[in-house]
Amino acid sequence: MGQRGGRHAHAPDNRTLRTVLSLLPALLIIGGAIYEYSTPSGFAGSPLFSAAPLVAAPFFSLGSTILAGVGSIGAIVAVHLRFTRDFDSDIVTEMATVATVCLLACFINRIVRHGNEQLASARHIAEAAQFAVLPEPPGRIGGFQVAARYEAAQAGAFIGGDLYAAQDTPHGVRVVVGDVRGKGMGAVAAVAVIIGAFREAAEQESTLEAVARRLERALAREGTRRRGLDDFEGFTTAVLAEFPYGSDRVRVLNRGHPEPLLLHGDGTLRVLGPDEAALPLGMSELGSWPDRAVESVFPAAATLLLYTDGLSEARDAGGAFYDPADRLAGRVFPGPEELLAALAAEVRAHTGGGATDDMALLAVRRP
Repeated sequence: MGQRGGRHAHAPDNRTLRTVLSLLPALLIIGGAIYEYSTPSGFAGSPLFSAAPLVAAPFFSLGSTILAGVGSIGAIVAVHLRFTRDFDSDIVTEMATVATVCLLACFINRIVRHGNEQLASARHIAEAAQFAVLPEPPGRIGGFQVAARYEAAQAGAFIGGDLYAAQDTPHGVRVVVGDVRGKGMGAVAAVAVIIGAFREAAEQESTLEAVARRLERALAREGTRRRGLDDFEGFTTAVLAEFPYGSDRVRVLNRGHPEPLLLHGDGTLRVLGPDEAALPLGMSELGSWPDRAVESVFPAAATLLLYTDGLSEARDAGGAFYDPADRLAGRVFPGPEELLAALAAEVRAHTGGGATDDMALLAVRRP
C-alpha cells in the first residue's frame, strides 16, 4: 500500500510548536530571573522557576527535566548573589520549593515516559494487525501496475471498516474494494472475513458473480457468530473488478458501492456504473438480484480507480462534497501511486484536515 493510516499533520505548525516547547523552560527561567532581579525584596519568581521543570517533564527526557530544575535553582542563586552573599530563610525556602517541584517533575516524567512506551507498543501491534489484514499489494501484478492507500480519518488510527485486496489468479488479476458498515473491532473482524473469503474465492471461482456469492455466504456465516445490533443490520458495500489476461477488457461487479472511474491515457474519464442496481453484501434477506458484471474496454495507459465513500463524501467547510469524477477529468498521471497521492492531498485540502470517514483507494493501470 502506498501510504497508511492517520491524518497528515501540517509540518510548519508542528515545527513551530516544537520550537516553542523546546524554548519554554529556558524562557521561564529567564523570566523568573528578570522578575526577581527587577522587583524589591520579598517578591519571588519561584512560580516561574517551578514551572520550568514541570513544563519539561511531559515533553523532554529525564535529564532535560533535571537540567531545568538545576537551572532554576542556579538562577535563584545567581540573582541573590548579585545583591548579597547571605542567604536568608526566604531564599532557602524558595530554593527548597523549586527543588521539591523538580523532584515531582521527575516523577511525572517517568510516568509519562512509561505511558508513551505502552502507547507506542499498542501502535506497533495495531500497525502489525493492519499489515496482516490489509497487506500491501505488490507494485506489479500480472503485468498491471497496482497501488493502494488507506487514509484514516482519526489521527493516529489504523484500519477500520474500509478494505481492499488485489490478487493474481488463473482467471486474471482480480481486485475488491469495500466498506463495512460500522466501526470498531466488529468492522475489523468483518474486513478480515471478507478479505479471506475473497482471496479463496478469487482463486477458485471462474466468474466474478460466483466470487460475489461466496462473499455473501461468508458474511452470512459471520453474522450468525456476531452478537448485537450488527447481527441484523450489518452490511458491506463492495465493488469487484477482473482484468483477464490477454484481453483489453475489464469486468466490474458492483454491490451498492461508489462507481469506479476509468481514466484513459489521454485524460478522458468514464464512470463505470452498473446496468442494474444491486444490494450491498449481507442484505440478501431483503431480496435478491442476479449479479451481473459489466464489461468495458481497458486500453493501454488506462487506470481503473476504485474507492470508498470517504473520498466521494468528503466535505469542505461549506458542506460541498469532493467529486472525484469532476476533479480527475482531463488530468493525466504518471502512474497509480501518483494518482492516489494526488487524491489524498486534495481531500486533505478540501476538508481542511477534518475528514470524518476513512478512505480506501486502489488503482490498477495497464502499462
